[in-house]
Amino acid sequence: MHTEQTFRLLMIVGALVVFPLLAYHRLKSRTGEPLDRRQEGLFILLTLRPIGLCTIAGLFTYLASPQTMAWASAPFPVWLRWTGIAMQALSGILLIWTVRTLGPNLTDTVVTRHNHTLVTTGPYRWVRHPFYGSVTLLLLANGLAAANWFLLAGGGAVVALLVMRTDAEEQRLVARFGDGYRDYVEHTGRFVPGLTTHASMRQSNV
Repeated sequence: MHTEQTFRLLMIVGALVVFPLLAYHRLKSRTGEPLDRRQEGLFILLTLRPIGLCTIAGLFTYLASPQTMAWASAPFPVWLRWTGIAMQALSGILLIWTVRTLGPNLTDTVVTRHNHTLVTTGPYRWVRHPFYGSVTLLLLANGLAAANWFLLAGGGAVVALLVMRTDAEEQRLVARFGDGYRDYVEHTGRFVPGLTTHASMRQSNV
């Protein structure tokens, strides 16, 4: 089988497994409670979702018709593209594990729901934002497997915006859970296990 077709088919299989499961858990978590996404800040509100949608559109365009995205192809070696396939599988497992662990706490913004609980189990035992880490891994995997710089650039922009949004999210978690969340921060890395940010949380009075 042609190499390009192999990568494309493997990515399609991954997408058919991961995206429906993510959609299922997202719909399952909905309560009808209004969420004020303006609390993310105007810049994040106006950039994160449009860039994310463009990146997803680019991915599905590649999966449907690789030649349509050929203008953004990158000369990646085959071994690097296979690394992307392996990363896609790993990120899919981590994403599903994360959303299953979050359950009804899953939202697409920094606002907590009325019945929100502090989750410290599953992947949250090791890092405070495993969802962001998993998304980062998946976006990188897609760009490498497709050998496409547009997907990498779009993914990089999404990750940068998610990182910027993290401060606002954690401020609201401190406001909601107080010392419980501060203690969690003291013992849990933000994105990397063991790499904590003690000072910022101790100084937070939100």
